[in-house]
Amino acid sequence: MTATQSINVNGRLITFEKPLIMGILNVTPDSFYDGGRHNSVEQALVKAEQLIIAGADIIDIGAYSSRPGASPVSSQEELDRVAPVIRELSNRQPNIILSIDTFRADVAEACIAAGAHMINDISGGTLDKDMFATVARLQVPYILMHMRGTPQTMQTLTDYDDVVEDVATALGEKIATLRALGVKDIILDPGFGFAKTVEQNHELLHRVDELHYFGLPLLGGVSRKSMIYKKLNVTAEEALVGTIALNTILLTKGVQLLRVHDVIEAKQLIELLF
Repeated sequence: MTATQSINVNGRLITFEKPLIMGILNVTPDSFYDGGRHNSVEQALVKAEQLIIAGADIIDIGAYSSRPGASPVSSQEELDRVAPVIRELSNRQPNIILSIDTFRADVAEACIAAGAHMINDISGGTLDKDMFATVARLQVPYILMHMRGTPQTMQTLTDYDDVVEDVATALGEKIATLRALGVKDIILDPGFGFAKTVEQNHELLHRVDELHYFGLPLLGGVSRKSMIYKKLNVTAEEALVGTIALNTILLTKGVQLLRVHDVIEAKQLIELLF
């Protein structure tokens, strides 16, 4: 990890000398862990404020469940779920960084207009041909994640020669495209759980430091995922200890941003290690 890595968030320079925490706020009825808990705007705002008090640096707000086999959601429904939350949260908490978790360019643009500061795209630009151009025009930080296929098909697309090298190659090609369009602020996400088997996820975990080759901040998102609970033969609700264990590995590998459901525990982990 180098102190020179930074992102520009609406004129604020955010650096990564100490890892940051992205708290997950799902406003979906069917997310794998907390679906249906924060469906109303008021419920979502209460949860967001809890995440902020717990120590989240960024709130990542999503309205389309990306769990394997999740039902598709229309662009309008996604926007109707998420935009009011972003608008109200940006008014109530003007100092917190808000991220919109979407693969749709029109949803991303509307949410930036509503008060979000950055875009977290699980598809890495593959599900909407307009996404990269939109990011370039908006000049906001972009989280580039590796995935194959769609949330409905991704778990059938797990054939790799070398999972880490193949992920790096795919990310590298997209970084080049984004740079050519003038995108300045990119965060890389190797996409744990997306088009990867449990074994491939763990290999990627232990070799994630190879992605420092690009000189960009790395995001680690393993919170309560199947790579933990399937390996332990427990439920997502019982996967907190496993999440902390894997987040510890991510931090020792130089990952600068943890995307988590459990902010208090992640905050304590960072305080112990840094």
